[in-house]
Amino acid sequence: MPEATSPLVNGAASTPRSVYLIALAGFPNYGDELITAGWLRQLLEQVPDADVWVDCPHPGPAATLLHDVHPRARFVDTLWRLSWAAPSEEPWELAAWVQSAIRDPGLTPRWAAGIELLREMDVVHLVGGGYIHSTWPRHVGLLAGAAAVARQFGARAAMTGHGLVPSGEDTAALLATLADQFDTVDVRDEASGELLRSAGLDRVTVSADDAFLALPAHLAPLPEADAAPEFMLCAQSDMLGVERARLAGLVIRTLRAWQVAPENLGIVEGVPRVDREIYALLEHELPGARFYPFSEVWRDGLPVRPGQTWLSTRFHPHLVAAAAGASGVAIPVSQDYYLTKHNSLVALGSRWAVADKLGVPERPTAGGFPPGVIRACHAAKTRLAQSIYGRRKRPLDIGPKSEDGHVMAAAVENSDTPSNRRCARSRR
Repeated sequence: MPEATSPLVNGAASTPRSVYLIALAGFPNYGDELITAGWLRQLLEQVPDADVWVDCPHPGPAATLLHDVHPRARFVDTLWRLSWAAPSEEPWELAAWVQSAIRDPGLTPRWAAGIELLREMDVVHLVGGGYIHSTWPRHVGLLAGAAAVARQFGARAAMTGHGLVPSGEDTAALLATLADQFDTVDVRDEASGELLRSAGLDRVTVSADDAFLALPAHLAPLPEADAAPEFMLCAQSDMLGVERARLAGLVIRTLRAWQVAPENLGIVEGVPRVDREIYALLEHELPGARFYPFSEVWRDGLPVRPGQTWLSTRFHPHLVAAAAGASGVAIPVSQDYYLTKHNSLVALGSRWAVADKLGVPERPTAGGFPPGVIRACHAAKTRLAQSIYGRRKRPLDIGPKSEDGHVMAAAVENSDTPSNRRCARSRR
């Protein structure tokens, strides 16, 4: 098979004809769907004639959730299948096996057609999220597969908005070795940037979470937005570093300390069923509370507004609610993963409190992000997209703001303001 033509012309990005996004879409998970949808919208604006393939672990549900975002998007699971099929879970051995399969599809004939398709791509883009680190060692195969396509077949490779913590020293060395094959290496927090730099990879940008690219559309005014409850809860039951009963106890004690009337409380499901289990333990204590299932959240948007007070274990509800100007408390349910994630938003300017040791927090009143941060982070993500895919074909419109200045619709690039630089720190 002939090698794919690189979309690089004299060091600059030419318009790609085919784009291969690698994502964690379709589980579903609100944050992962938000990120994937954001990049699909960006590609439709920037390279509307390119064919787009989305490699994700659940292509059927992903196609159902995202089919109307980009008319040229199709969904496969090739790299995920290869990562799961590797005979070893040891990261170095797994990465070597996946790269061998990219070079010789005959090693995995069930996925040979998908590998051959992947080898023809102009751009291979590993979109962001916190799914490549030691918690899920098999996911390093995604990075290895993209690196192999770049090295062996000339594709332009990008990774954006990744959270790579927690990762041990050996895994960090592997991540840096693979990422060095990428043209764009971007992470979402300083901890991840330092992880790669400590392993010898200096050309890392830190441009915040990829959800900032999608934020303008998801902050559009919602129908009956003023009717959204004053208090909101999102409490997960997975990846807990504490017992479920202890988390449920903290939630109910906090709601009582804040004197929250159940009829003035909304419960958000970021992951179906998983984010209902803690609420199920408390449901009889909260008669009249309003439950927002994932299906409704995805269809209508997160029920956010300025003046709300949130209590959330999940990262992306923190990000989006704070972007809308809501106050809140983040509960880090694991010290090595979620604490890093929530603290990364605080470092960007979120005025949410981060709970300590599961003690009952005081009710916050400071609000979310300052308005300029969201526009700056969106602009930084837009510039990052343009560095990968070239200038967009048509500009986004400047959207309206709420009365307190928070962005409520599409945003455009900003000047090089201090808050802009906070969302695009580079170590080269």
